[in-house]
Amino acid sequence: MQTLTLKARADKDGILRLEILTDQADQELEIVVVMQSIHHALTDESLDTMGYPLGYFDETYGCMADDPIERNQPLHPDGRDAIE
Repeated sequence: MQTLTLKARADKDGILRLEILTDQADQELEIVVVMQSIHHALTDESLDTMGYPLGYFDETYGCMADDPIERNQPLHPDGRDAIE
């Protein structure tokens, strides 16, 4: 399986034409197409210089303070199950 990410423009009639060169000549292929508009609801005025929404870090910083992510410590080698 091969994943391709392409950008293309639909014409004024809303028709999108794709031509993809493959190394799988004379074979039946299954194609999955996911279309998403590149234009986001956020405008340039609502983004900071790094592309984040204005106030993003002020609103999200510390949001996990009441429910922190915990990582269990790995067992020591002598405490692991024996391989059968």
